[in-house]
Amino acid sequence: MSSFTAHSSSPAASSGDALENLRQQLRAESLKKQLSAIHELVGIGDEGIELLQQVLLERQEQPPEILDGKIVQVLHATQKPEVHEFLQTHWPQGRVPMPSECGIDYSALQALLVAQSFEAADRLNMQKLCELAGPDAARRKWLYFTEVEQFPATDLQTLDTLWRLYSEGKFGFSRQREIWLGQGQNWDKLWTRIAWRNETTWTRYPNEFIWDLSAPDGHLPLSNQLRGVRVMASLLAHPAWPAGR
Repeated sequence: MSSFTAHSSSPAASSGDALENLRQQLRAESLKKQLSAIHELVGIGDEGIELLQQVLLERQEQPPEILDGKIVQVLHATQKPEVHEFLQTHWPQGRVPMPSECGIDYSALQALLVAQSFEAADRLNMQKLCELAGPDAARRKWLYFTEVEQFPATDLQTLDTLWRLYSEGKFGFSRQREIWLGQGQNWDKLWTRIAWRNETTWTRYPNEFIWDLSAPDGHLPLSNQLRGVRVMASLLAHPAWPAGR
């Protein structure tokens, strides 16, 4: 009587199947599934990190999305010299393009956001807004709402894209606008919703703000809203954002 022995899959085959499953998960439409796959791949170790590098290269001709921003962040966080060299070789200025009608360099902001140094990024973001407004605003370090109205749409969109793509979609002017519209354009509701105010008490800068991704959606970037609502209103009503969104 003949017999046979069932052989289980080899560890190498199992590992390959797991990596392929995670690769497919990165292609899912669900951002939650994509982010979960990224963290699982990092947890696997070198093989997972290599796969993330491959995916980033495969997507380099496409406009960057939140997936790309998150992959860059986790690769940067590995602190591996060869991974940093990979990022520097392929995207020396950063994965996200940074067009500016005013010739402003946003690369330092991108670097801070990649490193998830959100407090320093927020300070630099306000500095860049003041640069956009001109020499007087750059010297005084705050904005008039009339200056915001004159901002080029390209530059505001660049700033917004950087914040969105390196925050899993949580931060950015467009996200704040979505929340504002969802609150019926009610400023008091917005301040509470994004945790800039707790009932009647304004959140104190900087210690009471949340400088990581545990913050509520729309929490960052900040504006000089304590000088009144008009600067924020000008930002959220700017033609840079599609009507009705």
